Amino acid sequence: MATPSLPCANCSPDGTSCQNAGKSSCANCRLVTYCGSECQKAHWPLHKLDCKSPLNSTGWKPDWVVKHRAPAFVGPVDGSHTRFGGQTSGDMRNVVKTIAQLPPGHDKPIEITLNDRDLYIVARNAIMLLIALTADDQDAAAECIIHVWYSSFIRKSDLDILEQRAAESLLGKTWTFGKRSLRLVLRKFAWDKVLRFLNTPVGLTMERANKIRKDVTLAKSRIDYRDRHFLLISPSTRLAKQRFREDGLLLPFGAGRSEFTVPNPTLFQDTDAWQMHDSADPVEGWSAKDVDMTPNGPATSDVYGKFFNHAHSTLKDFLGRISDHDISFKLLQVDAADLPAHVQKGSLDLIEVSNISDEGYLGIHRTVGLMVPLLSSPVCNPHATLITLFMNLIEENMTQWDRVHDATSTSATTQRLLKYLPFTRPPIDELVDEFGIRGFTHYLQAEMKEQQTIVERWPFKLKLRPGQDGAQQEFDRMLGGSVWGKQFYLEWKRV
Repeated sequence: MATPSLPCANCSPDGTSCQNAGKSSCANCRLVTYCGSECQKAHWPLHKLDCKSPLNSTGWKPDWVVKHRAPAFVGPVDGSHTRFGGQTSGDMRNVVKTIAQLPPGHDKPIEITLNDRDLYIVARNAIMLLIALTADDQDAAAECIIHVWYSSFIRKSDLDILEQRAAESLLGKTWTFGKRSLRLVLRKFAWDKVLRFLNTPVGLTMERANKIRKDVTLAKSRIDYRDRHFLLISPSTRLAKQRFREDGLLLPFGAGRSEFTVPNPTLFQDTDAWQMHDSADPVEGWSAKDVDMTPNGPATSDVYGKFFNHAHSTLKDFLGRISDHDISFKLLQVDAADLPAHVQKGSLDLIEVSNISDEGYLGIHRTVGLMVPLLSSPVCNPHATLITLFMNLIEENMTQWDRVHDATSTSATTQRLLKYLPFTRPPIDELVDEFGIRGFTHYLQAEMKEQQTIVERWPFKLKLRPGQDGAQQEFDRMLGGSVWGKQFYLEWKRV
């Protein structure tokens, strides 16, 4: 990916800004770029509020340390502050990445079925796909999709696209664009609700929407949970994440924000409440390594600038591939357990089910039993695969003894920690036997794949040893991210 040209950060809240490209970054924070010293000096009265913020100091301390009190997360667990990482999201991230990464020369027809029981997710996916399928300008479409997808406020130009393209298109149920098509299957009462996602609620001003959102993202009752996360990330990243909590705009840190005045109608459907968790963060829904490795010019510490460029590049590739490909999308809103009633048996070559295979959802037995029959038969496609994610299986099955028996100075785990060595993972055979994952499959004409071909079995574990190039960066990404190494994937095939 080519290094993007970043704009000079000398912009004021009233919208006036330098139009030149940034050439060098602020040496203290590495979050913004300037075209020259004159602009940097002119912008300093504004930028110093961020650059000299306590959050951007290596000496920053959490509020509970400063005030000499116990943090809110220490004590009995009441279940009210469950953390949800981005990997459980039902959005179309993996569809975009899969299409964007198709090998050159791939010209076979593609049929994609997206399902989620939450109308909120289905409606947003439909709207973004309609923007993609009706795009005249791929750069503009990619940027519009990014803001509809992730920004709390959008530009008037984005709203125009929603109203002129998506709104007109949603009058039907199946749309055809050359060799491409999109079919949205909803129950009758849901159609009126989908149309509401194209209009900001009456009376919801930017000021009111901003207050509603910040009452959640900056809630005083959550300060210890925010600080606990901030404690594990770099000063510049703390500053960037605080900025996102404040304004909710997915933009490079130094980008102008004056155009973003319209509450995003796909996110604001309630005039009294912000429906997302305070910790919801778009960066955590994508590969932390891919984002970290994305070129961002001199602004090397700007995590949201990197993510913006990574998402924009991926969306551009996605738009390019679907522009002339024989591809069809089908969107459903049904419970996963009811999917076999809506999808033809033996019709799918790849199924990804996120973590419904965890015990708190369908569980692995029902998931395999319901989904494997939908895979192509081995005769038609011996590579057809079901991918299951386990986010909570290990954690939910750990006993109190499991949690504390290694907490001694001589334990193997402690010795590894003392040497900063990566954890080893238990053999997969041991896990699947202990949790009864494999013993039932012969009844279901299914088999766990011994060698996974699509996704790593343990993609989130530390892979580098101390002293190797990139080892510290890998450890820092793990420490500051939403995954913690206990999650794993299993792939299944029909037999």
